[in-house]
Amino acid sequence: MRGKGSARPDRYWKHEKWRSAGPVTPPLYWLDLVTRPAKSELINLYVGLIPSFVFVNIFVYIKRMNVTSTSDRVLFHLKTRGAATAQNIATAFAMTAMGAHKALQGLLDAGLVQFEDIAGGRGRPKRTYTLSAAGHARFPDRHSDLTVELINHVRTLFGDAGLDRLIAAREAEQLGRYGALVAESLEQKVTHLAEMRAREGYMAKVSRNAAGDLMLIEDHCPICAAAASCQGFCRSELTIFRTILGPDVEITREEHLLSGGRRCAYRIRPRIATPA
Repeated sequence: MRGKGSARPDRYWKHEKWRSAGPVTPPLYWLDLVTRPAKSELINLYVGLIPSFVFVNIFVYIKRMNVTSTSDRVLFHLKTRGAATAQNIATAFAMTAMGAHKALQGLLDAGLVQFEDIAGGRGRPKRTYTLSAAGHARFPDRHSDLTVELINHVRTLFGDAGLDRLIAAREAEQLGRYGALVAESLEQKVTHLAEMRAREGYMAKVSRNAAGDLMLIEDHCPICAAAASCQGFCRSELTIFRTILGPDVEITREEHLLSGGRRCAYRIRPRIATPA
């Protein structure tokens, strides 16, 4: 309200457009800049507001992500605040140093955090904790959605022939990366292939079934979203295995994740020559 004889309003905020955007730091149009306040006044205003809005942002995120356990809260702290020591964690969550060490050790055992010992003058090095790649992966992303969108766009713009060319290019790139598995026994070839697939995120391993045949087991499919959108990726993988292991090897897919299996599993054995 403008008072009698007042040169300008005693408070500047009038607009409420920011409310519809959710709990974010209010933009400049939240202020009535027709009566533009001094720069120092704006700085003081924002400094006073920022802690409140940071709190609201964190509260909303915690509610949406169901961050309730101590481990989840520590992960969230490391994600939003960066590297921290056990003492930092203890202070942030009003817990004992022993409780902080216990929470961090649990996350270390789960592979969700990593640590670095930093020397800083006298005394023992300071151990700081950060999220590992697996810890970062606990937070949502849209990589799989983007992959499916791109596949759909390729199909729409270039047709199935264009999508087949895309799959063929990926197949050629994988064959070049794996290389030819020559001068090895079949078991060595399959083991080598499983090691390369494991590095790519397939959680691959080799075992033998009751009949003694080799089994290439893949407990995870990092391209599951793409394969579900286009079965050509699954056909391509079989082609890659057959090319790498050679024509004298018989490969049969016995379990298929996209067909209701809990994983993908391939039976591999020497091809039995048929009599002429």
